[in-house]
Amino acid sequence: MRKYITYISSVWLIFGFTFLLPGKVFPQSNSTYVKGITTGRARALVGVAVGLISLGVGWGARARLGAGTGKGRTGGVIALVLGITGIVLSVVHLSITAGAVFGSGSGKAGAIFAFIPNLIGIAFGRLVIRKTNEKK
Repeated sequence: MRKYITYISSVWLIFGFTFLLPGKVFPQSNSTYVKGITTGRARALVGVAVGLISLGVGWGARARLGAGTGKGRTGGVIALVLGITGIVLSVVHLSITAGAVFGSGSGKAGAIFAFIPNLIGIAFGRLVIRKTNEKK
């Protein structure tokens, strides 16, 4: 479990910075079109980051399980939890930006894209947990 503290703390740092600071860090001028990272896009990137971390942890747990060490269960659980967290973040962001148009800087496309790595991370986590339960 100690090995995964860096993953969990990085997720919380990303989550905290994205929801606390984006209005000040990524201000938009009064232009006619949106460019760069907006507040909505930064919030959508949290779901993507959590999904990529979940994917990496799940892949590593699967590799450790395939190597025969049998120590992949903790990684599988963490990948599963991070994947579910990323999906919840994406769903919350999509519900907030329900009336927004694609290309308006709301981050709607990023929240939809975040489902892919989160679902793959959940699949890896579930696979590892199932295989460790079969070995018992």
